[in-house]
Amino acid sequence: MGKLTATAVKAAKERGRYGDGDGLYLVVGNGGAKSWVVRIQKDGRRRDIGLGSAAKVPLRLARERAVSVRTQVEMGIDPIAERQRAAGVPTFKEAAKLVHAEHAPSWRNPKHRAQWLSSLEAYVFPAFGDRSVSQVEAADIRDALAAIWLDKPETARRLRQRVRTVIDWAVAKGYRDGPLAMAVIDKALPRQRARVQHHKALPYSELPEFSVAVKKKETIGRLALEFLILTAARSGEVRLSTWDEIDFDARLWTVPAERMKAGREHVVPISDAALDVLQRAKLHRRGGSNLIFQGQKRGKPLSDMTLTKIVRDMGRSITVHGFRSTFRDWVAEQTDYPGEVAEAALAHTVADKTEAAYRRGSLLQKRTSLMGDWGRFVSSAY
Repeated sequence: MGKLTATAVKAAKERGRYGDGDGLYLVVGNGGAKSWVVRIQKDGRRRDIGLGSAAKVPLRLARERAVSVRTQVEMGIDPIAERQRAAGVPTFKEAAKLVHAEHAPSWRNPKHRAQWLSSLEAYVFPAFGDRSVSQVEAADIRDALAAIWLDKPETARRLRQRVRTVIDWAVAKGYRDGPLAMAVIDKALPRQRARVQHHKALPYSELPEFSVAVKKKETIGRLALEFLILTAARSGEVRLSTWDEIDFDARLWTVPAERMKAGREHVVPISDAALDVLQRAKLHRRGGSNLIFQGQKRGKPLSDMTLTKIVRDMGRSITVHGFRSTFRDWVAEQTDYPGEVAEAALAHTVADKTEAAYRRGSLLQKRTSLMGDWGRFVSSAY
């Protein structure tokens, strides 16, 4: 015999949970709305499963539904998954394959297209691929990543991004109420001893929308940030850049050796998008200064903190230097350009002397094409 009565259900007004027994509860919300849930526990996992509104489901029917749910659980059947399967909600595996099919035509790198799905098949599908995409929880993802987090750090980080892409897709399709708190998952994983990416970077998939947000308000600092992103340059190279370094006819920016980390002159092709930034920066020129991005004090460059503050004010916990990593990831995963072209665009030095001997040229023609494609990608949401 249950603890509640039909009269008690009708009279319940205060916010809270009212137990009937065997895991069945009447839940009264802030506005007085009433609903039924049954709490079940299986394999160490405790879950509350909704049974409907108390305004439509009487106590007797709520008890019957609770018994049905508990019976299904004991038989190894997931009641929520069964409901969602009937409603057309895909499993995580099915969702991932749909995401892959939608995105693959835009990926120019065949290797990336193949690895995107095969990595999920190897490390994620065995863990929770058959679970409804709406029911995948942070603990499921953390456990799947933890199995390879230290042994295969690069693969694990890419898997993390791919799982997030699937989850975000499910939210957009209405299969989930909201995205996962990926920061919680990150904190629950052990620290990787060797990281390829030392600066927290914005995922390249988010960059076009981020660029739109940067352009909403035009300041000399935001123009500098735009130019930094479009040229994949370092902060100091951009902040101290001068007008006489720009060859508008050849569409080239020549950064002198003394301002380069490697101590060698670096020539940067100027894309259409980067040229537009320079044209807009001309309108902010004042006091006869040769600096492209002059600070508040006449004749003084922007401070490094100016760019950092812009990013922080936009609500992003990323570093300005991290945009170079964003560029490098985009080249590797979205284009067919060889790695040495990307490295040359970033002005990275080559440790191996033999390999460096073959790279004496600046690969300028290929870099011009690359930076043009990069500019179009960054501007694709304008």
